[in-house]
Amino acid sequence: TSSPWFPMGADGNSWGYFSHDQARSRAYRWGEDGILGVTDRECRLCFALCMWNGRDSILKERLFGLTGPEGNHGEDVKEQYFYIDSTPTHSYMKGLYKYPQRRFPYEQLVKENAERGRSRDEFELSDTDAFADGRYFDVQAEYAKNSPNDLLIRLTVTNHADHAAPFHFLPTLWYRNTWVWGCKHEGCTMKPLIKVDPTNPGRLIGEHETLKRFYFEAETLQSTSTGASVDTSPPEWLFTDNHTNVARLWGGSNDTPYVKDSFHDYVVHGKQEAVNPRLRGTKVAAYHRWLVPAKSSVTLRLRLYSDEEMPAESFGSSFERVFAQRIAEADEFYGTRMPKTLTPEENNVCRQAFAGLLWSKQFYHLIVKDWIAGDPDMPAPPAERTTGRNSDWKHLFNRDIISMPDKWEYPWYAAWDLAFHCVTLAAVDVQFAKDQLLLILREWYMHPNGALPAYEFAFGDVNPPVHAWACWQVYKLSGAHGGRDCARDRLWLARVFQKLVMNFTWWVNRKDATGHHIFSGGFLGLDNIGVFDRSKPLPTGGHLEQADGTAWMAFYALFMLKIAMELAQDDPAYEDVASKFFEHFVAIADAMNSIGGTGLWDEETGFYNDQLHVPGRPNIPLRIRSLVGVVPFFAIANLPSEQMNKLPGFAKRTQWFLKNRPDLAKQISFLELSDQQPAEDPHIVYHLAVPNKDRVIRVLQYLFDEQEFLSQFGIRSLSKFHEAHPFEVDLGGERYCVDYSPAESRTALFGGNSNWRGPIWFPMNILLVEAMERLYHFYGDSLTIDFPTGSGNKVNLLEASKLLASRLVSLFMPGSNGRRPCHADDPLFAKDPAWSNLPLFYEYFHGDSGKGLGASHQTGWTACVATLLIFIGSHRR
Repeated sequence: TSSPWFPMGADGNSWGYFSHDQARSRAYRWGEDGILGVTDRECRLCFALCMWNGRDSILKERLFGLTGPEGNHGEDVKEQYFYIDSTPTHSYMKGLYKYPQRRFPYEQLVKENAERGRSRDEFELSDTDAFADGRYFDVQAEYAKNSPNDLLIRLTVTNHADHAAPFHFLPTLWYRNTWVWGCKHEGCTMKPLIKVDPTNPGRLIGEHETLKRFYFEAETLQSTSTGASVDTSPPEWLFTDNHTNVARLWGGSNDTPYVKDSFHDYVVHGKQEAVNPRLRGTKVAAYHRWLVPAKSSVTLRLRLYSDEEMPAESFGSSFERVFAQRIAEADEFYGTRMPKTLTPEENNVCRQAFAGLLWSKQFYHLIVKDWIAGDPDMPAPPAERTTGRNSDWKHLFNRDIISMPDKWEYPWYAAWDLAFHCVTLAAVDVQFAKDQLLLILREWYMHPNGALPAYEFAFGDVNPPVHAWACWQVYKLSGAHGGRDCARDRLWLARVFQKLVMNFTWWVNRKDATGHHIFSGGFLGLDNIGVFDRSKPLPTGGHLEQADGTAWMAFYALFMLKIAMELAQDDPAYEDVASKFFEHFVAIADAMNSIGGTGLWDEETGFYNDQLHVPGRPNIPLRIRSLVGVVPFFAIANLPSEQMNKLPGFAKRTQWFLKNRPDLAKQISFLELSDQQPAEDPHIVYHLAVPNKDRVIRVLQYLFDEQEFLSQFGIRSLSKFHEAHPFEVDLGGERYCVDYSPAESRTALFGGNSNWRGPIWFPMNILLVEAMERLYHFYGDSLTIDFPTGSGNKVNLLEASKLLASRLVSLFMPGSNGRRPCHADDPLFAKDPAWSNLPLFYEYFHGDSGKGLGASHQTGWTACVATLLIFIGSHRR
């Protein structure tokens, strides 16, 4: 997708620089977009759906949404589409788009949302009459590979209305424009060509400098699902070029009369001269005009294949046989990855979560140096780019397939999102997960100073350092399911570790303001969770001593320690490095718990808090019960004695600390032995953690209290306590306030397009579930707690983790009334069988009702629900 986020104009206005209205007419420089489309790994040849209901002012060839300034809570896609299925190799894929038969309410969606303030819900497509009375089409796209470069395409259009309805279908094939810019880097090519095959008028030939020859065919339609006939004439081939319509956009002269938006003029406006009569170009559509009977489906079959993999027949019985085989293989594959104990509905949610992750792989292309300098054959870019956002990331050269959080609202990678994607992806494609984690650490991504690129809007922002944790989780799965000789991939682990050392060093050198092992870091992915915008200078001066920033570094150090100890089993050189990360953890945990007397722990409230440090004044604790104070809970590790004993130098160093620093055990769990393990046990486990047992219990009592953090659907990002008791502080004549806000953000802080002051977020909940598992492996049944707090239902921490996981999973499960909490009161999803099996994996969820909020297709980290389902199923008898 051509990202609208990256600031292109002189004023830095990213959304205004490239609008939805321009998109149909303007060739993209860095990527492509389309509805339920596919492309090759370098995004040279693209295929996607295009359609028209006979009423819209434009063809429907891309998703529509509101820009950041247009939405009352920021950017927001206003469409209904679903990722139903996909194998990791994409040998089979299925997606669904719902297209209204009424005129698409573009203007109404913009106007209504513009009139709503932040305190009101967003106005959605389903709030209009777009789908009333079944007057819409289901447009289902299925892809099956006969071989790597022989792609079978089956498109099924279903009319849900009680009457026949017109449908214009233009499945489109085109080349990404890589030839007009004058660029010289890898991927810039001569202009390709698509034309009619002179030996077969029903087939097209595509010739490309590096992709070579491909053929494209569309079958002549036969009948509908009900047997009613429709137009069975061959498709009309429409040709144009993927060139910008300069005349429409800026009143200039076009270098060709056949431009990117020619199909709009031909179909919607009846301009016959808009398409190339010579039947050649770089963009082509197979144009069908149908009157689809009521309650009927029409299926169109197409095929795209290379010269080397030409099939013996294109649309004979073998076509359906390939689809049947690929679907059976997909079922068999997921049968080996998902526990047999899952219910059919749990399987449905799990599989669609994986499908969303796999569909959201995307070709991502950005070369910052060229973006700043501009292209030789194009007008010079604004001079402001040379000193503006991302101007210090000139080394960054991205031209890869990357797992995206969401292909509309987030058509770009985000470092900490990607880590969660990979942990879930590893269950079905551990090699891709490993490749992705390594990719973002490579020298053309990582800054020379060791920083990881946070996200496209500001690569220099700081995300939570979860990469080492993700690498460890993926490594543990690298030998599963018959991996490389069924052994874990230590070579890969060593490669990522070397780069992670550089990033860890960057953190230590850049984010420890005083050198006392207390870290800041900015917003750290939690946007508006604090009193201030943590990505900007404080209005009071000074700096924040961040509970989460410091705890993230303890968390980081522990997983670097675990990786180093693992690698040292084969290579003693890593033993010294293990000692170094052990000492880093001890220093950070010690400072966090004791600096200034109590560190960032507040004994009075029994919680970890940020502290505001202003020179010349005592530190001010910001007593907010939020996920900021829960992050220390993630910094937990168990070290098996048999592993330590194989590393004599490391064991000697740890024993020195035990003997010479007995004070450490007062606040932290420092090489603690379990009450359940006799000292002579040869398999004893040592426990390292930021919080000691007493503090673990005190924090859990908050987390499992339904009047505080625990909702019916997971752990809230801010305690419900602050609904009646907002946190307020007066500083410099200004009053700052944080209160419980379980839905969308009511403030403009950090853009106002997400909210960490009450809603439920999956990444933090996943880390909490996993941390409780680690605690259980150490404490076992010696540590039990009420779940919920005050209920008298005593459980160990493994049971607590399963109960929390079940609450999170319930967001997507239909209740007795047929409603899934994530869809709230939307009657379509509750009552209509064409909608009822379609969960959406939102960015975050209402802290009380569970309603999905934010990006509606954040099948990135919210796909972690699949990980939770596998966890629940594996413990179910």
